[in-house]
Amino acid sequence: MNSKADFEQNRAVAIWLLAVCTLIFSMVVLGGVTRLTNSGLSMVEWEPVMGIIPPLNNSEWQETFAKYKQSPEYLKVNLGMSLDQFKRIFYFEYGHRVLGRLIGLAFLLPFLYFLMRKKISTPMIPKMIAMFILGGLQGVLGWYMVKSGLVHDPHVSQYRLTAHLLAAIIIYSYILWVAMGMLWDNRANTDIDGVTRLRRFSLTITVLIVVMIISGGFVAGTRAGLAFNTFPLMNGQLVPDGLFSLSPLYMNFFENLLTIQFNHRLIALVLFISIPIFWYFVQKSALQTRTRIIAHLLMLILGVQVGLGISTLLFHVPVALAATHQAGALVLLTLSLLLNHDLRKAPRTVT
Repeated sequence: MNSKADFEQNRAVAIWLLAVCTLIFSMVVLGGVTRLTNSGLSMVEWEPVMGIIPPLNNSEWQETFAKYKQSPEYLKVNLGMSLDQFKRIFYFEYGHRVLGRLIGLAFLLPFLYFLMRKKISTPMIPKMIAMFILGGLQGVLGWYMVKSGLVHDPHVSQYRLTAHLLAAIIIYSYILWVAMGMLWDNRANTDIDGVTRLRRFSLTITVLIVVMIISGGFVAGTRAGLAFNTFPLMNGQLVPDGLFSLSPLYMNFFENLLTIQFNHRLIALVLFISIPIFWYFVQKSALQTRTRIIAHLLMLILGVQVGLGISTLLFHVPVALAATHQAGALVLLTLSLLLNHDLRKAPRTVT
């Protein structure tokens, strides 16, 4: 069996990984705020190293502003913007990029420390190297996204934006899963009647939440949330006309504002029905208390998230509500992952 020293060693590494998860969570929310405040195209250059230093005097600010004035966003959207107005949008995007670099350092430096102190087991090393590589690729993908709005149309591609969001979700989920594997023992659930069915149900809910987040990316990327601000009807109908007005048919799911928002509502409705059913079966089971408490929290956050989504829509997507709604989606995903972890097949322990 693992010794107490092994457990404490794993615990220290897991806490570090959870701290990185917290930073990634903040990064996703700040990215949403950057998008909502139309700040994402304010930095027209990508400098992975020197980009951490902002303009420090008026001359540098004027130089940075002059570069922005050559961008399509300034020429087509913000023509006549003052330097002070530019600074407000610049700092959101600057903060987003600096936080990305901070996450890289917060991962790399402790990883090297734990590695040199031999506190990371050999099977874990490739996983952590993969985490770091994924994080670096995410930075490249973020710049690839921004570049799409620095050409003719001053709006980033909804495809690249959603890919950037999905990549962040994958990295966050992977690190969280590995960390929880070091902290939680789920053997108490292994032999419970019906646990296999609940495991499949839990996985289905997680997939639905990820699909909902992806659909939210397309809502944000196309600004579909500003198009139909009534609930539960859209254009006075439960199932509005024009859902498949584009050709070919599949383009409606990615470029038709009506279809994009309708799909987001529909996925939310499926979750609104399926999560309470899952919660009922969990509470009726003999699963350990921790698992049932997480299911309670999943139900609670579901209610909050639905309320936030409807409010965001009815109030025409205010920044604070929309950012909180995005954070709520991440909390929902986190709880779902914790449930999956608690319901997974327990590894065999050698004594």
